[in-house]
Amino acid sequence: MAIATLTLNPALDVTTCTEKVRDTHKLRCTAPRFDPGGGGINVARVIHTLGGEVTAIFPCGGPAGTMLETLLGEAGVPIAPVPVKAATRESFTVDEGGTGKQFRFVLPGAELTDDELGSLLDALKAHDFSHIVVSGSLPPGCDPAMIVRLGTLARDTGAKLVVDTSGPALAACEGAGVYLLKPSLREVKDLLGAPIEDEESELAAARTLRERGFGEVIVLSLAERGALLVAEGTELRMPAIEVDAKSAVGAGDSMVAAITLALSRGQSLDDALRYGIAAGAATLMTPATELARLPDVERLYAASSD
Repeated sequence: MAIATLTLNPALDVTTCTEKVRDTHKLRCTAPRFDPGGGGINVARVIHTLGGEVTAIFPCGGPAGTMLETLLGEAGVPIAPVPVKAATRESFTVDEGGTGKQFRFVLPGAELTDDELGSLLDALKAHDFSHIVVSGSLPPGCDPAMIVRLGTLARDTGAKLVVDTSGPALAACEGAGVYLLKPSLREVKDLLGAPIEDEESELAAARTLRERGFGEVIVLSLAERGALLVAEGTELRMPAIEVDAKSAVGAGDSMVAAITLALSRGQSLDDALRYGIAAGAATLMTPATELARLPDVERLYAASSD
């Protein structure tokens, strides 16, 4: 069965490069690169690249929204855009050529009306999906209880809900019927309000999230140290794969994409986590907002399985 991704606050990602970022100066930049952005859209792009069946659902408005649709269409990603009154936001990434530093400017997006949010939920109900992936930030004014509504929808339609979000939306996952939750270590520290300083406290935090009902499966992203997975009867810690990193944009989304795809294919949690780490590493190898390439994912996954 197919996977749906829901991006409540999508973005048109604009990437450029300048020699040095200096205040008050006009900075001459390279020609911009445009990519579809937002957590769920990135997840859909990677699932499509990996050969999975996916539909990207997102609100779409204004010139940036039109370009977002066009870019996804050119990439062959199946989409179900929901027209909205507000313009889709843009996000900007500026690479500093002289130092290799990367500056990321993220605009907030616009509020969605209740009717527009309802239309997004209707789009999820229109087809049978095995998994629904909700990834990225909520738009301004969106009640975090939207996560609860999505949990109810997933239960009623027989889908498994996968969530990668932060802040109040992450807190709303408690008891919401989430199947798999993928927070970062920083997000868990903020959520639990407790220090997490070593592997023992990392494991304790992941167990706490599961026991409190944040998800049946907790995948704690540890950045350059890999990831930790906790589920009923399973606790896995896997190291990251060392690669020549060019950009971290979309690495977490790529991990979520590959894990979800593997699970939808009936693979084990062990294999799914390994696949996710390979996809995240493959995205690190690509510049700017480009995401994982299939040959890189397959090569890294095969090497990690030896």
